[in-house]
Amino acid sequence: MDRDFLIDLFADFGPVTIRRMFSGFGVSADGTNFALALRAGLYFRADEQTIPQFEAEGSKPFSYQTRAKTVTVNSYWALPARLFDDSEELSNWAKAALAAAQRAALRKRPKARRAAKKPVAKKKIAARKKKKAQRKSSSF
Repeated sequence: MDRDFLIDLFADFGPVTIRRMFSGFGVSADGTNFALALRAGLYFRADEQTIPQFEAEGSKPFSYQTRAKTVTVNSYWALPARLFDDSEELSNWAKAALAAAQRAALRKRPKARRAAKKPVAKKKIAARKKKKAQRKSSSF
């Protein structure tokens, strides 16, 4: 798949950004990556809400082989081949994939930082300095 093919494929969905990624491309909208176009095919972002749709179509999650094992990435699933000929339905699947990616991004947001640590009391600082000085003097 090349860049022009992907732009045409997502024409009904709306504007997408296509960036080089791994051995293919990452496809994003509104700054959120929702699809991977690799040598092995086109994979859409999926979650617990959309995985049943992929399973019903007989799709499989993205996987790759390392020297020791096969790694399966359950967050990206193969787009059913029939959708390449149905741009309207592909657009609906792309919207669902973007929504799944946005839900995942919300779950990953860093939690609010805790309040700054309380300053160490002056007595504790003085006690630490005294212990340090004692260790120094006893080492001679």
